[in-house]
Amino acid sequence: MTEIKSNADIEPCLSVVMPVFNEAATVAEAIKTVLGQRPVRQLIIVDDGSTDGSREKLEAMAKGDARITLARHPQNQGKGAALRTGFAQAASPVVIIQDADLEYDPAEYHRLLAPILSGKADVVFGSRFLGSPSGHRVLYYWHSVGNKILTTFSNMATGVNLTDMEVCYKTFRREIIQQIKIEESRFGFEPEITAKVAKLKARIYEVSISYSGRTYAEGKKIGWRDGVHALWCVFKYNFL
Repeated sequence: MTEIKSNADIEPCLSVVMPVFNEAATVAEAIKTVLGQRPVRQLIIVDDGSTDGSREKLEAMAKGDARITLARHPQNQGKGAALRTGFAQAASPVVIIQDADLEYDPAEYHRLLAPILSGKADVVFGSRFLGSPSGHRVLYYWHSVGNKILTTFSNMATGVNLTDMEVCYKTFRREIIQQIKIEESRFGFEPEITAKVAKLKARIYEVSISYSGRTYAEGKKIGWRDGVHALWCVFKYNFL
């Protein structure tokens, strides 16, 4: 295979699953950016009960591109539930998670795809802590501490040595993600999926990615209660 240096080096092979809940300010740009990447064969958008006008924007954009698959939850169920819906509809050989807030850059898909396309990996995690190719926005110190604590406990339970278990950018061979039953409906998805791919003995790689985090005023939704629940999920999905 030709060395992969950018998305332009990759033929369409990717299903992108994008959960959306009240992201009217960014979702149109996010969709355009994702669809502008050569590897993207399918974009599965799951509107998780939005009430801010996101739904209308999604419906209008879905009519303009056959690559868009649009699903909707009548009421908000959570990110994990949206991903569960989206994964079931993925039809491409590789599946990636993409948030609708543009904290993560679709131009870096090639970094996550390369280990899978070269036959080295079944699952690839991005990492905001391996030395970002283009830096990261400086935000919440205690979020980074919490992330490292959760990642450490997850690593102790799974026996793998990730640096960023809570990262959004997780990429899977389709047959891997579609054989896993997702039980968590909110942010507990992250420790759950980490435990379950580890139990499958999947080959896991980690690659550096950039990150442009947002503030709560800009729409960030995860809170300290989600961190506490994530600790419970580490225990639940590894030992129960």
